[in-house]
Amino acid sequence: MAAEAGLDADELIETLKALGNPARLQIMRWLKDPEVHFAEYEPIADRTAVGVCVTHIQARAGLAQSTVSSYMSTLERAGLVTSTRVGKWTHYRRDESRIAQLAESIGTTI
Repeated sequence: MAAEAGLDADELIETLKALGNPARLQIMRWLKDPEVHFAEYEPIADRTAVGVCVTHIQARAGLAQSTVSSYMSTLERAGLVTSTRVGKWTHYRRDESRIAQLAESIGTTI
């Protein structure tokens, strides 16, 4: 079982499933350093504080809006990203605390 401070078994499985898709995993990598990976897009809000606009994620991924929205919802349900509305735009950023819990859980589970 996962460590007390980590994720329980069901949370760990769901989180790993969310990362099991290559595109979602790539998005998480991009969000780790948004200033580098989204530099060509004019930020709508502070990327460090608020995150990256979903339209910029979509443009970089080259996927349909509905696909990216579905992927981001999956990552958010897994607790890997948080969303913030800025006007009509939704921005996403990594939840580093949850990612640390995931790493701890993996380390104590396997």
